[in-house]
Amino acid sequence: MTRSPDISVVINNYNYGQFVGQAIESALDQKDVKAEVIVVDDGSTDDSGDVIRGFGSAVRAHFQPNGGQARAINSGVAMAEAPILAFLDADDWFLPGKLLSVLDAFDSSPKAGIVYHRLQPVYSDGSPAFSAIPRSLCQGDLGPRLQRSGGRWPFPMTSSLAVRQSLWRNAGNIPGDFSISADAWITGILPMISPVVALPRPLACYRIHNNAWFRAQDDAGMLARRMAHWEHTVRITNTFLASRQMRGRVRLRDHFDYQVAAARLGRPGALRPLELARLGLLDAGEPNVLRRLRAILGAMAALRQDRTETAGQVDTS
Repeated sequence: MTRSPDISVVINNYNYGQFVGQAIESALDQKDVKAEVIVVDDGSTDDSGDVIRGFGSAVRAHFQPNGGQARAINSGVAMAEAPILAFLDADDWFLPGKLLSVLDAFDSSPKAGIVYHRLQPVYSDGSPAFSAIPRSLCQGDLGPRLQRSGGRWPFPMTSSLAVRQSLWRNAGNIPGDFSISADAWITGILPMISPVVALPRPLACYRIHNNAWFRAQDDAGMLARRMAHWEHTVRITNTFLASRQMRGRVRLRDHFDYQVAAARLGRPGALRPLELARLGLLDAGEPNVLRRLRAILGAMAALRQDRTETAGQVDTS
C-alpha cells in the first residue's frame, strides 16, 4: 500500500519558465519527508509548459487558462492529498531541510494552523540581496494585533507559508479577485482564526527581480498599487469577520504603511508628519520598538525627498 504524502507542495507559475525548474527541483530534493509536488501553470505563454512536463511523473502538473494567482493556488490546494500544505512561488526556491523543519513545527504545536519562516532575499544570480525577511517575527494568537494595526504585521510571503488542510477548509478558498499577492488572504485571514508558529531560520530564497513585490525603493506607481491592494484586503478581511460574527474590524487609519503612502502621494486627508510619527510609535504592526523608530525616520526621509523632487520639477518646468 502506497503511503500518503505528509505534505503537499503547491507551486504556482505564470511565465516563469526560466525559474520554475529550480523551484521544482528544490521541492523534489527535500530529504526525509514524504512530499508530493503539485505545479499549477496559470496560462503561461513562455516555455513554462515544456519545463514542467520535463519532470514527468515526479510532479503532478495542472495547466489552466490564466486566471490569477489566487485561482492557481486554489487549484493546487484542490489537488493536494496531504494534511499540510506548503506554498512556493515559481521564482523562489526551498533550501535543504525546509519541509522537515515545517513538519516538525506542526508536530510540536498541534493547535497551530500556520507555520512560517524567514526568507533569504537573493538576486537572480543567487547572490544575497539583504538580510532575511521578515526581520521581526510574530507568533501565537495574532488576531488582536491585526485588529489594532489595520491588518498589518511583519508578514511572511508565499514561499515561507505552510498551512493545515483543515484550517484551509475552515476558511475557504482565496477569493478569485486576488489576482496578485494572494498570500494576503493566508497572512491576513487565517491568523484571525488559528495560532501561528514562526521559525527564525531562513528556509527558502526569495528572488528579487523586476516583477517582485518587494522593492528597496518605491516609486509613485508602486505606492498607489500597494494602497489599492491594502484597501481591497481590508474590505475582504472585514467581510470575512462579519460572516463569522467575529468581534472587531480592521481599519486603514491604523495601517502605518498605508498612511505613509497616502502622505507621500499627497492624498486628500493624509496625515501630517507629526501625526504619522505618533501612529508609528504606537504601531501594533511592528513589535520591535527600534524598528518602529527606524520606520518613522525612513518615512520622514522619504517625505522630505518627495517634496525636494516635487520642488525641483516645479523649478525646471
